[in-house]
Amino acid sequence: MTVKIILTDDHKIVREGLRTLLENEPGMEVVGEAESGRIAVQLARKLKPDVVIMDVSMPDLNGIEATAQILHEHADIKIIALSMYSDKRFVSGILKAGASGYLLKDCAFEELVTAIRAAVAGQTFLSPGITGQVIHDYIRRLSESDDSSSLLTSREREVLQMLAEGKTTKQMAEQLNLSVKTVETHRRQIMDKLDLRSVAELTKYAIREGLTSLGT
Repeated sequence: MTVKIILTDDHKIVREGLRTLLENEPGMEVVGEAESGRIAVQLARKLKPDVVIMDVSMPDLNGIEATAQILHEHADIKIIALSMYSDKRFVSGILKAGASGYLLKDCAFEELVTAIRAAVAGQTFLSPGITGQVIHDYIRRLSESDDSSSLLTSREREVLQMLAEGKTTKQMAEQLNLSVKTVETHRRQIMDKLDLRSVAELTKYAIREGLTSLGT
């Protein structure tokens, strides 16, 4: 069986490099590329791949939210995070969203191939560099019932990221196919739930919770 793969990374050179390597790997085919999480969601809906290689930190819609949206629509798709960050917030965030693996970008290509095959087989694969304490923290955070990020819905987290990245209410409404009034309602609900009253506070919260890295 040929494994159909979508590559998601906001750096074209990374996607091109991965495509070149994967196309030389027997039984693997790159069927699409996405430069953002939002495009990845659209391509997953259209192409129905077996695996999506997902960068965690991207503008507009990050890999964590993109993973959640893809798996909400297509539970059988496997998501493998490929990131330069070993920060526990990113790791736990995307695993909680349903990813089947997390690799660091400095890993050997063979490690990525192993992760893809493990995911297709229904297994989870983690880079050795992020195991140990990271897994312990992941389990602890899953059990925390007072995690403030769990107060927000998926749509509210999406609006919060865009707000933190400087999008206007009109821009958010157009991109999300919502009315300006609905976006304003989401914004008010986010502020009420988090008890934050300024864009600066919301931006700091979004960065702290790993919703955005603001261009990194």
